Amino acid sequence: MRIARVSIPEVAGPVFGVVNGTSIDIIKGHPFSDLEFTGVNLDLEKVKILSPVLPSKIVCVGKNYADHAKELGGEVPAEPVIFIKPSTTVIGENDQIVLPTQSTNVHHEVELAVVISHLCKNVDVSRAGEVILGYTIANDVTARDLQNSDGQWTRAKSFDTFCPIGPWIETELDPTNLDLTCEVNGQVRQSGNTSEMVRTAHEMVAWISTVMTLLPGDVILTGTPAGVGPIVNGDIVEVTISGIGTLSNPVIKK
Repeated sequence: MRIARVSIPEVAGPVFGVVNGTSIDIIKGHPFSDLEFTGVNLDLEKVKILSPVLPSKIVCVGKNYADHAKELGGEVPAEPVIFIKPSTTVIGENDQIVLPTQSTNVHHEVELAVVISHLCKNVDVSRAGEVILGYTIANDVTARDLQNSDGQWTRAKSFDTFCPIGPWIETELDPTNLDLTCEVNGQVRQSGNTSEMVRTAHEMVAWISTVMTLLPGDVILTGTPAGVGPIVNGDIVEVTISGIGTLSNPVIKK
């Protein structure tokens, strides 16, 4: 099942729905409880697809692919390295990634994103699937020059628009063997598979839940494969994960 969050001209606020091919069946309320359908079915072309959630926090896993750790000049850490992107980084399908004036070297990073379904703490890895609503696509946009100069990652990862997520949440997916690609202007930059993760999505949900309480709608980014590189004004960035789809965003400089 694919759950999307959309904007409808006739409705004051965003609504959720289940995507069926080229249409969407609108539900009442949110998808973090039993779904109740309104009976309204709309053509996807007549709605704006938004980011599928507005999380309270986005928890990201660094260096979770050995080849990416190597290209950054490091090794996979003995314990997971995590950081948080603020909710204000989130944008959706076709929204603009805005390059900040403070950076001259902004990079793309395609990642599998986990969406949490229930408030949880200290989750056993064997039960991690019980607190996962589903999976979506993320682009962990990063000001690489600021990451290097600051010696830590907060500023480099936290600019507004630096976390495109979408286009929807896929609830019926095995996260252990998914192809990931990133294309910039039609040219493949990154290509990997989630089987190459050092720690699986379920392992990371369990580990992170020992550090902090996870809330419904929170998002966990599970790391990126090798091939990260710069994006510049006028680029079109497309990140794709098999079984989910493609998330596309234009890049602008203001």
